[in-house]
Amino acid sequence: MGQPWAAEGADGAPAGLPLVLTALWATAVGLELAYVLVVGPGPPPLGPLARALQLALAAFQLLNLLGNVGLFLRSDPSIRGVMLAGRGLGQGWAYCYQCQSQVPPRSGHCSACRVCILRRDHHCRLLGRCVGFSNYRPFLCLLLHAAGVLLHVSVLLGPALSALLRAHTPLHMAALLLLPWLMLLTGRVSLAQFALAFVMDTCVAGALLCGAGLLFHGMLLLRGQTTWEWARGQHSYDLGPCHNLQAALGPRWVLVWLWPFLASPLPGDGITFQTTADVGHTAS
Repeated sequence: MGQPWAAEGADGAPAGLPLVLTALWATAVGLELAYVLVVGPGPPPLGPLARALQLALAAFQLLNLLGNVGLFLRSDPSIRGVMLAGRGLGQGWAYCYQCQSQVPPRSGHCSACRVCILRRDHHCRLLGRCVGFSNYRPFLCLLLHAAGVLLHVSVLLGPALSALLRAHTPLHMAALLLLPWLMLLTGRVSLAQFALAFVMDTCVAGALLCGAGLLFHGMLLLRGQTTWEWARGQHSYDLGPCHNLQAALGPRWVLVWLWPFLASPLPGDGITFQTTADVGHTAS
């Protein structure tokens, strides 16, 4: 029998391709920022104290961003290496014919990862990895700090883009913001000007996307739901906001947003989950 978690996705594309493309885009953003700050108009004028605070904020954001990316990619939320034999007797267990294994409640098979995921939420296309029980916390923190980094980059690129827009008519200004490729192909802007507008567009769009994702998953977090359960209106695992936060983020759920390497062990194992009915029976 072939391994269900082969190195290629269901469509035949290499599993690591989304991560490579995301890394290339992040590199392009970094190079454009360095070009603007070093060769171009330079950073916005700030005093010594404000400049030191800005550098400290940038270091804090980058450490959190890279740390959570590393934790997300290192954490394997799949059933790989998990002993499930003989445990599939409880309510909600199912049999996965692709993995040829019993799988616990809230698990789901991912056609891209080609393996079942414990407490599966969704498959992250940008990082090429499923979001599940063991990497949900770094995923949430990643959304927060990615939005912060992209907004910070947008602020740093803002003066250079503003100077570029002032040199064009209002019609060309709108086209440069909305259709920078068209402006480049028609010769209205140089390659450097196109790169600035394109990177700025993607940073703003990325910040909005991460912010919207954080709001959506924050709602799910407080409700104790996965995306799959939300879509089907299931509330079986809603133990109240405080317990839901601890179940997904650990006992130090307030502090994990500030530092990715803070120890905050999850109370469960991704196989058995306390339900609303269990809490009701305990209370009675």
